[in-house]
Amino acid sequence: MRLSFKFKHHFFSAFREFFVHHHGSLEFRAKIFALLIISNDEIDQDSYSIVKNIGMNIYNDEDRANVLMLSTKELVKKIQDHNGLDIDTLVLHIQKELKIVPRYAKKIDIESLQPFLELTRDRDIISYQENILEFLKTLKEETLHDKKSQIAKDEENLESKY
Repeated sequence: MRLSFKFKHHFFSAFREFFVHHHGSLEFRAKIFALLIISNDEIDQDSYSIVKNIGMNIYNDEDRANVLMLSTKELVKKIQDHNGLDIDTLVLHIQKELKIVPRYAKKIDIESLQPFLELTRDRDIISYQENILEFLKTLKEETLHDKKSQIAKDEENLESKY
């Protein structure tokens, strides 16, 4: 990462919601990635490389992909340090955000999350991660089905803003 980006990141960390376009959407994605990463006992840089690659595919903007990666790292570290967040609370946050902003369900791309399972060697952890993916898939499908009209209305409102 470029030095200028690192400086901007430290500054933006404190004021992210003011300076990062669609901050809530990016944070939601970071929570999804953090959920899968933290479920693996052996967290390495490859996990964050996957996040950055997915971010580049989504945003086609290196700075935004880096912000996604760093936001994910912050969440994982917060869970590892037992700093007011654990995996169960993270799941509750994801569910709560989907109730508030159901269109975020479209941001759960199960296929793009599969590479995280390839980093895992322990059969039990792979099974746990597969259960997480199944949970996310079900959560996405239920939200898209139950909140279809609200999602359409929200997207219409977003399009009219831009």
